[in-house]
Amino acid sequence: MTFQRVSGLAAIAAGLTYVIGFWVYFSILGPAQYGSPSLPAAAHVQFLIDNQALMTVWYQIIYVLNAVLMVLIVVGLHQRVKASGALGQIASAFGLIWAGFILATGMLINIAIGQIVRLAAQDMEAAAAVWRSVTIVSAGLGGGNEITGGLWILLLSLAGFQTRAIPLPVTLLGFVVGGAGIASTLPVLASVATMVFGLGFIVWFVVTGASLLALKAPQETD
Repeated sequence: MTFQRVSGLAAIAAGLTYVIGFWVYFSILGPAQYGSPSLPAAAHVQFLIDNQALMTVWYQIIYVLNAVLMVLIVVGLHQRVKASGALGQIASAFGLIWAGFILATGMLINIAIGQIVRLAAQDMEAAAAVWRSVTIVSAGLGGGNEITGGLWILLLSLAGFQTRAIPLPVTLLGFVVGGAGIASTLPVLASVATMVFGLGFIVWFVVTGASLLALKAPQETD
């Protein structure tokens, strides 16, 4: 199996991590209003206590596993667009930086969950303060805005368009998703842009993975 096929399978798997993430969010976290500023921090801490195993597994999937898959995807796609020179290199650099942010976020949150749950047994107010701090830091690293991921997919799409190494429909979708990620930094557009970025990325991961599985690897082309 070529590395391009490994990268293609990783892209499809990454799309599934997003599906799982959204499913848990909308079916469990959303109804419980987890993370909502309308509820006191102590209520969110209690939710963590009641659902520690679920939250730990969820974060492992959407952050840690996703970050590992992202590295495989970035490297596989870089092999296709490396003829674009510096543009492809810069795109891949942003992709690896983003993977690092995602991994760091997952590691931070999973360590924090255990600490918060243990602290809550002694001092709920202190546990709530830690929860607030972790929420802010984790949002800054991997969820408050999507500029790093947006830059990666936008620059990658430019490189793909330049080299014709990525199918045009995938490239055009990448422009939309990447643009939404960058737009998420604007407060007036943040909510909508983040949703477009997340949902659009599911489709992008799947079609990109299918393309990588179907296309010849670069070393096999004439």
